[in-house]
Amino acid sequence: MEVLNVGATTKETLKVHGMSCGHCVAAVQKELLKVDGVVEAQVTLNPGQAVVVYDQSKADRAALIQAVERAGYTAE
Repeated sequence: MEVLNVGATTKETLKVHGMSCGHCVAAVQKELLKVDGVVEAQVTLNPGQAVVVYDQSKADRAALIQAVERAGYTAE
C-alpha cells in the first residue's frame, strides 16, 4: 500500500487479488470510478493493483476496498 497526499486529493495504491483478464481490470476500474470523490483510477492486471486518486473529503480507503469487492475481487 502506498499513500501520497497532494492537497485535498490522495493517491493510493491497492493490491487487488483475483483478477485474471482484461474484463476483470475493466470491472474493477468501473466500480472504483463510481465512488464519489474518485478523480482517477488506473487498474493493472500484472501486477494486480489499482492506483486511485481521490478527494479525501469525500472518499476513503474503506470505500475503495468496498468498490473492489463489489466488482467481485479482494483488495488490501
